[in-house]
Amino acid sequence: MENIGLIKAKLMQMPPAYTAVLCAMATFCIYVCTYSFRMGFTAGTYQGTSLLGIDFKVWLVMTQVAGYAMSKFIGIKFIAEIKPKGRARAILVLLMIAWLALLGFAIIPAPYNIICMFINGLPLGLIWGLIFSYIEGRKSAEFIGAVLCTSFIFSSGVIKTIGRFMMAHGHVSEKWMPFLLGLLFVLPLFLFVYLLEQVPPPTAEDIKQRTQRLPMMAKERKAFVKYFLAGLIFNIAIYILLTVLRDFRDYFEVEIWSDFGYKNNPGIYSQIDIPISIIVLILMSLIILVKRNFRAFMLAHSSIGFGFLLIGIGSWEFIGGAIHGMTYMYMVTLGLYLAYVPYSIIFFERLIATFKYKSNVGFMIYLADSMGYLGSVCILLFKQFGHTQLSWGSFFVHGAGLVSIIGIAGTGLSYLYFYRKKTRNIPQTTVASAIQKSGSYSM
Repeated sequence: MENIGLIKAKLMQMPPAYTAVLCAMATFCIYVCTYSFRMGFTAGTYQGTSLLGIDFKVWLVMTQVAGYAMSKFIGIKFIAEIKPKGRARAILVLLMIAWLALLGFAIIPAPYNIICMFINGLPLGLIWGLIFSYIEGRKSAEFIGAVLCTSFIFSSGVIKTIGRFMMAHGHVSEKWMPFLLGLLFVLPLFLFVYLLEQVPPPTAEDIKQRTQRLPMMAKERKAFVKYFLAGLIFNIAIYILLTVLRDFRDYFEVEIWSDFGYKNNPGIYSQIDIPISIIVLILMSLIILVKRNFRAFMLAHSSIGFGFLLIGIGSWEFIGGAIHGMTYMYMVTLGLYLAYVPYSIIFFERLIATFKYKSNVGFMIYLADSMGYLGSVCILLFKQFGHTQLSWGSFFVHGAGLVSIIGIAGTGLSYLYFYRKKTRNIPQTTVASAIQKSGSYSM
């Protein structure tokens, strides 16, 4: 314990840039490890097995997403109220439960092992909020958050590539592959959680620029929703669309690529995701240069709107035969993450800083996530029972086109709402008075 305290004391004396890099590296690696427990099973196709006429993989996806969605509803309270003490232990315990559920999936015969995927998803949904609680409220939040977000872009392809390689060249069965793949990441997980726990809390300068972050009890959560109700409705609707599109792509990427004519090419997932993760990392990190919180908040809207536009153009061109599958996946993946990532690292972070509302990002992310993953479950059911005649690829392409149209409209409405709310409340005392009357923290 004395050595740990000494390490923290030395880190407190380090320049902020070094602290930011350490935090970014640790969070990135932890989430890569998390993805190994969450997405490893998607590298399999599980053909030849079905239950009640539904493909076995669809059952696996639906049950895991159901557990993941339930954890997001739990997280609205759990993450909003979380205090710094105990976060590291919570991350490790939750991830070990998820990993052991994969052992159950390997041991229990199908189709009874489906329940293991629900148990696997239940703890995983809380990890993002626990990790982000180390990041928010810092001047370097965009840089650290951008690095963290590239982990799920990067990991999506890399984890599938490793899983496919283990099955093709390591003679590992589809049932055991998820657990054994997770085994590769257990020791790195413990190391990087330890490193993250050594990161010092936000400095006084961070708090001055980005506003103090505090736990939110039921009273504070209710007041926050009341104060930003219309804006939250617009953006939760947008976030549902993005979550559904991202999840569908991640879970059924193997099937989508097969429909596009790339059936036996395990390296194609990394070929798309790695360069896009680098592009998104660079673009999102540049937001750190924007000191004015409201300007950065509006830039987040611009990124989201452009992302939807790129998805729409790509879908239109692909349906019309103007581009092939590879180009389309580059466009839709880049557009998807240009729209999705700002919500995870910029949008809510700068919303708090713009209106100087003492709260935390975790509450907003889990409010949006709970609706987003519920939407994912509904779309999977809709595809399976309403549009079985459509291939996974066709369903994805047409769905992406519809998402882009609704997303552009929703982003425009959100932009107008927050612009008017900010310009109408220019005197900061007016904002403070409104928040205090609604029952939130004093400022």
